[in-house]
Amino acid sequence: MTDAAAPTRHPVITVVARIPATLITLGLVLVAGLVSAALWFPLRENHAWRYLAYGLPSLLEGHWWTPLTGALLVHSPILYPVVIVSFAGMAYLEFHRGWKVATRYFVIGQIGTVLVAALIVWLLAMTGWPWAVAQSHHLDVGPSGGTMACIAAAVGLFRPPWRVRAWLVLLAFVGVTMVFWGNLGDLEHAVSVIGVLIVDRSLRLRKASLREKRFIAFVAVLALGALEIIVLVVPTAGMFGSTTPDPGPILDVTVDVVVIVLIARGLLRGRRWTWWVAAVFAGGNILAVVFVLIGAELVGWSEVTDAISGDPALTIVSGVLWALLLVYLLIERRAFRAGRGTRLSALPPPTRAEVRRALHRDGGGTLSWMATWDANSTVRTATGGMLTYQRRNGVALALGDPFGPPSDAPGVVDAFVDGAEHAGLVPCFFSASESTRALLPSTWRSLVVAADTIVDLPGLQFTGKKWNSVRTSLNRADREQVEFRMTHLVHESWGVRQQIRAISEEWLGDKDLPEMGFTLGSLIEAADPEVRIALAVTPSGDVDGFLSWLPVYGAQGVVRGWTLDLMRRREGGFPSVMEFLIGSSAQQFEAEGAEFMSLSGAPLAHDLPQEAGGLAALGDRLAESLEPVYGFRSLQRFKQKFHPRHEPLYLLYRDESDLTRIGLALVRAFLPTATLRQLAAAGVDVVRAG
Repeated sequence: MTDAAAPTRHPVITVVARIPATLITLGLVLVAGLVSAALWFPLRENHAWRYLAYGLPSLLEGHWWTPLTGALLVHSPILYPVVIVSFAGMAYLEFHRGWKVATRYFVIGQIGTVLVAALIVWLLAMTGWPWAVAQSHHLDVGPSGGTMACIAAAVGLFRPPWRVRAWLVLLAFVGVTMVFWGNLGDLEHAVSVIGVLIVDRSLRLRKASLREKRFIAFVAVLALGALEIIVLVVPTAGMFGSTTPDPGPILDVTVDVVVIVLIARGLLRGRRWTWWVAAVFAGGNILAVVFVLIGAELVGWSEVTDAISGDPALTIVSGVLWALLLVYLLIERRAFRAGRGTRLSALPPPTRAEVRRALHRDGGGTLSWMATWDANSTVRTATGGMLTYQRRNGVALALGDPFGPPSDAPGVVDAFVDGAEHAGLVPCFFSASESTRALLPSTWRSLVVAADTIVDLPGLQFTGKKWNSVRTSLNRADREQVEFRMTHLVHESWGVRQQIRAISEEWLGDKDLPEMGFTLGSLIEAADPEVRIALAVTPSGDVDGFLSWLPVYGAQGVVRGWTLDLMRRREGGFPSVMEFLIGSSAQQFEAEGAEFMSLSGAPLAHDLPQEAGGLAALGDRLAESLEPVYGFRSLQRFKQKFHPRHEPLYLLYRDESDLTRIGLALVRAFLPTATLRQLAAAGVDVVRAG
C-alpha cells in the first residue's frame, strides 16, 4: 500500500500517540489511587500516610523512598480532577519535544523540588521563623512538583510575546499563593517554577517592548487587586501571617477592585491618566503601611491586628508589593503617555494635495489612491514615506502598502507601528502585500484575507475558448449598438450623472445596512477628476451600467495601471454589461500603454482559518449579512472570467490577542455609519463574534 492510500489517522489518535510518557505517568497516579484507596478516601486518614508522604520529617526519619511514592499519590479525592488537568503541561512539552525531555523535566522537577523544598524549610526553621518551623513538621504528596516543572518548561516553548506573558502570569500565581497560603505544596511549586526559569532562561525582559512593559503593569495591578479580594473573603495563613474573612470593608474593596479593573485596561493601552491613578493607589497602600507601623509603635501589634482583622505583617508585605509597582511605574513612565488624541507621528499629517504629489512622483500600489479619500488618514516620515490608515475602536488600521520613495518603506512601517503603540492603539495592516509582510518582525502573524486579481494587459487578446463569455458580451454589445465610453464623472452631462446616481441608489436598494466604506468607494470618490468612469450607453442614451477606475501611478507621474472600484448596473438593462465594461476597459487601457488592471480583492470573500478565532466568526457573519447587498463571493467568482493572476493580500497583526479588537475595528471601518440596531437587524452580532 502506498502512502497516498494509507488511511488518515484521527487527530486525537495522533496526539495520543505522541504523549506516551504523559499517559503512562498519569496512569500510574490513577493506579496508585486505586491501590491506596485515595480515589475515594482522604489519604491523610490512612495509617500509611507517614510512610508514603514526603517532607522534612520523612527524610529525617530515613524514609528515602517517599519522594517517589508521594509523587504518585493525591491528598483527597476532590483533587484528582485538578491533578489530571495539571498533566496538560507535560503533554504539551512531550508533544513538542519528545518523551525523553518531558520525562526528564517531570522526574527531576518532582524529586529535586521535594529535596530542595525540604532543605529550604530545614535552614529557615533554624532561624525560628514561625512559618518555616510549622512547615518543617508538614508532609505532602502529589506530582505537582513535576507537573509544575513541565508547565514552566512548556511556557518556555510559547511564541513571543505569549512566552513572556505566560511567565509573568505563572510567577504571579506562585507568588500570590506563597504569600497568602505558603504551605509546603506552594513552596514546592515556587521552587519548581523558579528552578526551570533559572535552567531554561526563557524569560528575558532586558529588551521588553513598549507593549510588554505595559503588560507587566497590567498583570501586576490585577494581581494586587486579587490580593484585596483574597484577604476579604478567604482565610489565609501564608509566609508572613494570617487573615480572617471580614465583610466590614466590602464596599471599600469593591470600589478598589472596580477602579483596578478599569485602570488595568488603561495601563495595557498606555493611558496617561491610568498611570496617575495607579501611582496614587500605590501611594495610598504605602501610607497604610506607615500607619500600621505607627499604630504598632503607639498601641501595640495586637491592637493593630484586631483593627485590620489580620496580621499586620501581611499588610506590610502588600504595601511592599505596591511600592515595587510604584518604582516600576516611575522607571517606565515613558510607556504610559498615550491619550485619546495622541497622534501617530510628531510630523503633521500630509494634506490631500501632498498625498497626490507623492503618488504622482513616486507611485504606489493598487490601493494607494485610496489615501486621497476623506475618510482615510495618512502618516508620513521626514524622508517622504507615507501610509494610509484609519483609527477605529482603539485600532490603527493601515490600508494597503506604504507609498513614496521605495527605500523609505521600512521606515514608514516602523514609524506607523511605533506611533500606534505609543498612542495606545493596536497596529495592524489590512490588504497588505507580501512586500509589507516582509518588513515586519518575524513574530508578527498574518492571515490571507483576499487576493488581488491582476490582469496583465500587454498583448491581451480575447481569443480562445476561455474568453468565450467576454468575447460574447463584446459582440452582443456591438450588435445592439451599446456604446462604451471612458470618461470622467465631472465631464458628463447632468442627465448622465443623474442616471448614474439612480443606478447606484437602485443597486443599494432598501437594505438594512448603509453603504460600505474603507476599501470600497462611493460616487463621492468617483467624482475625483483623476478617477475614470466606464459607461455602457444604449442608442437611446440610457446608461445600462458603469465602472469607476482608480489610477495606479508609477514613478514620474506615469500611470502603470488601474484599480476597479465601483461596479453598478441598471436593473433590466444589457445582461452582460459588466463583462462588456471590463473587457472594453482592458482593451482601452492596453492601447494606452498601461501594464495591468486590478479587479481588486473582494473583501469578506475569503474564508479565514481557525486560528483567526473570533475574527473568523465575525468575518463569516458579516459576509453572510452583506452577501445579498454586495455579493462578494459571487463577485470573486465573476472575476475569474478574466483569468487574472492572484497576489495574496494579508491581514498583518502582532498576535492573536489583538484579533477581537481588529475584528470590531474592521466592522466600523467597512460600515462607519451603521448603528448597533442596524448591525443587529442584519444579524451581525459583534459582541458574540468578538
